[in-house]
Amino acid sequence: MKRSVCRALFVLLLCASFLPLADGQETPGRPFLVLELENKIIGPVTADYIKDGIAKARDESYQGVIIEMDTPGGLLESTRSIVKAILNAPVPVVVYVAPGGSRSGSAGVFITLASHVAAMAPSTNIGAAHPVMMGEGQKGEPALKKAIEDLTGALRDRKDATKKEKIPEKKKKEEAVEEETKEDTDASSSPMQDKILNDTLAWVATIAKSRDRNVEWARRAVRESISATEKEALELKVIDIVAVDRNDLLKKMDGRTVTVLEEPVTLNTKDSPLVVLPMTTRQDILSAVIHPNIAYIFMLLGMIGLFIEITHPGSVFPGVAGVICLIVAFYAFAVLPINYAGFLLIALAIILFIAEALTPATFGLLTLGGAVCMVLGSLMLIDSPLLGLKVSLSVVLPFVVAVAGIVLFLVSRVVKAHRTKTKTGPEALIDQTGTAETDIAPEGQAFVNGELWTAISQTGEPIKKGERLRVVGIDKIKLIVSK
Repeated sequence: MKRSVCRALFVLLLCASFLPLADGQETPGRPFLVLELENKIIGPVTADYIKDGIAKARDESYQGVIIEMDTPGGLLESTRSIVKAILNAPVPVVVYVAPGGSRSGSAGVFITLASHVAAMAPSTNIGAAHPVMMGEGQKGEPALKKAIEDLTGALRDRKDATKKEKIPEKKKKEEAVEEETKEDTDASSSPMQDKILNDTLAWVATIAKSRDRNVEWARRAVRESISATEKEALELKVIDIVAVDRNDLLKKMDGRTVTVLEEPVTLNTKDSPLVVLPMTTRQDILSAVIHPNIAYIFMLLGMIGLFIEITHPGSVFPGVAGVICLIVAFYAFAVLPINYAGFLLIALAIILFIAEALTPATFGLLTLGGAVCMVLGSLMLIDSPLLGLKVSLSVVLPFVVAVAGIVLFLVSRVVKAHRTKTKTGPEALIDQTGTAETDIAPEGQAFVNGELWTAISQTGEPIKKGERLRVVGIDKIKLIVSK
């Protein structure tokens, strides 16, 4: 009897384990893998990080990937690699522009549009996706020439303003069309830039269309570099969700159906755990190196190290450290949009510092010129319209002052050492001071440089015992002294 009762209870428990849970007792969703891009420039390192994260989510059966992003932009080819990985991801990929104050600029626009779910936190923005030729610098017209043309154009427009008031309405419309056409023609300065722009416009339109997002806004973000806040982006159907934090994001995504590799997938995210995948040490270091401020600091440290090695041959360490710093800086400059005129100005600044030490009669004018050249060169070094891809003035000014001081100090010491005549033997006693051991009238004994010498008064004026004296000359083995 007892055995039959036990068997019955066992069967009931076994059946109960296969029954669905009651309402309010839903099974939590599978975890999401979180990738953090906090103020990171999109480059080869971030591309590897995102692709590795998507692969990990696939292999370890995560429900999806959340890319929490704050980026000023980055390399176009790396962006293409990331977008390709997201569009072909076997799991849902969510891009969340957060926390508040973050932005999804330039390359970030393409990544956000490509995601299965696009979300932004309050007080964030997205946009300004005009393509920039990274690693080659801008090849536009010189700033001075452009400024002159802008000034003459403004004066010409003002002069023609009164004439246009008398032109019939029909003619005004014709002229407006002509001016608009002229602006579109002048918008790009080279066929290569036209090709890149047109290719990028087609690409962003394809991405937006594949995710059923606002194609026209995406094209304007590339062509006109427009931006939108999180509320504007939601109204324009650029993004899907505005979420305060990660938990709010999971609640608002719950039950949403997305298309993953042409298959509908319903998200169960209400109580899904989040697992953060940090960058590896290698990825973290390389990602930090390509930041404009860090790359700029490495470049200056490299120049200082080589300069110390040149002025102090045989030091070894400054030279080796300088070469390493320059190699790291050049690695970053391969990704960043470099204006090589900035390099020339910085090199000119170093030359002016050296010239100041060699010709002190300039009374600091060369030093002032060198400081100005270094500031201008530093600000021109990273040539990008995006604020996040420029060297900060708060970094430039302290380093310019420090480098100018170090270079001046080192060069002045070297020049002083070369100009100083080497003295050995008795000649080294000239200008030394000592004490009269006996009365010197005109000859006596003097204690100079730890030794007792026969001394002769230069003028014949007696020098009493104990008085201080100075060596003014040498006569064979006798010192010629004066008070």
